[in-house]
Amino acid sequence: MMNPQVESFYDPSTSTWSHVVYDRAGGHAAIVDPVMDYEAATARTAFDSAQRLLDFARGHHLRVEWILETHAHADHLSAAAWLRAQTGARVAIGRGITGIQARFKTVFGLEDGFAVDGRQFDRLFADGDSFAIGELGGRVIATPGHTDDSVTYVIGDAAFVGDTVFAPDTGTARADFPGGDAATLYSSIRRLFELPDDTRVFLCHDYPPDGRDACAETSIGAQRERNVHLAGDVGEAAFVRLRNERDAGLAAPKLILPSLQVNIRGGDLPPPESDGVRYLRLPLNRVGIGA
Repeated sequence: MMNPQVESFYDPSTSTWSHVVYDRAGGHAAIVDPVMDYEAATARTAFDSAQRLLDFARGHHLRVEWILETHAHADHLSAAAWLRAQTGARVAIGRGITGIQARFKTVFGLEDGFAVDGRQFDRLFADGDSFAIGELGGRVIATPGHTDDSVTYVIGDAAFVGDTVFAPDTGTARADFPGGDAATLYSSIRRLFELPDDTRVFLCHDYPPDGRDACAETSIGAQRERNVHLAGDVGEAAFVRLRNERDAGLAAPKLILPSLQVNIRGGDLPPPESDGVRYLRLPLNRVGIGA
């Protein structure tokens, strides 16, 4: 089994890690969880963060074959569609995206023509599916609980876990989004813990406590031994109680409304209106506490 080379890029404005995964210089690559830059105060978009990923790939003469989304993010906008246009790569996500599309088409009152069958993506992965990145083999583990569509991509000795777990000292993802469930998240993480201890775990986010820098990588062994929400023999009932108590005090992500409108489209912006301008929608009292 060939193991991948991984270059990770941090976006401090959203605490997001994106990753370029490749077999060798001059070979083939995938990009995991790319970020579109978004200025909330002015609703301006840019692709400087995604350009860094592209520059790295081109600098190493890599053919980008996949844009892999671990789920429909609620905390940053995806640059997947822009990168597909630049590279011809296929955009993939978990099959559960269709339920999320249906749910949020209603929440946002999207256009009648917005399809909820996942056609905005090139591949909808189910649990156990496999794929290739040049000489690398990859497989998909469905890891719902944070969201319906959450998946982990296992490529050689590396696992790209999305928001399922964070760094060991910060624990696990919230499970209070529509379709989320703490017991399901617990089961998903336990599946990940069946991977070998030395499996490299690449994070989608890190929210470091004071005194440490943001980290992109941990391991299954470190998660099993030191994750503050799951280490040792923490059982499902205790985890669910802890997760639900923590989630009850969390604010909605700052970019949840623009992010979901874009990310359920595979990173595309909404179609232009009759004046040629693209608009995002702000449904009042539909998202957040009490909604």
